[in-house]
Amino acid sequence: MKQIIPEKSSEKVAKFLKKNSLHKRDFAEMIGVTLSYVYNLIDETVPFSTRGTTLERIATVMEINPEDFGEYRIPQEPILIDESVEILKEYIKENKLSVISFLKAFPRKKRLEIVDILRGAMPLPIDYKELNLIGKTLNMPSEEIYMIWESRLKQVLESAGMNIYSNTGLINSMFDCAKKYLTTQKN
Repeated sequence: MKQIIPEKSSEKVAKFLKKNSLHKRDFAEMIGVTLSYVYNLIDETVPFSTRGTTLERIATVMEINPEDFGEYRIPQEPILIDESVEILKEYIKENKLSVISFLKAFPRKKRLEIVDILRGAMPLPIDYKELNLIGKTLNMPSEEIYMIWESRLKQVLESAGMNIYSNTGLINSMFDCAKKYLTTQKN
């Protein structure tokens, strides 16, 4: 009986980079590490990362589960799944984009933030222009982008201590005003 030897994490990354013609520098920027660190990981000069954040970023870019790396340890704190982020992931699939091609639609300095949003470590931005840029990259209808923004802003207001139900009139008025403003900007 032949023993199955699991593929080393460094080999997985090296094969992924080669298969996707992704430069190590671009990969380093997407996962928030230095170029030399990526070279050292692949060359096995340093042990493969056991840091959860780094492994989750690598897995997000590679479109695999972090558990596919033997070095990954499942975090003890619960992971919150944001429905809006799941919608973004569905649009990535609908547009037949890889995570890499989606990330490359953004300026280099923005890519790490997008990776962290996709892996659930950062919330969606409340800045409408930023959210709109993400949505337009995925060919999302303006109405859906607005609904995600409104939902996100309500989350922020609630987490800051506002009871949005007892302030329904104020909230509705604020969002009606925002809708009117956005409508005038289209024209």
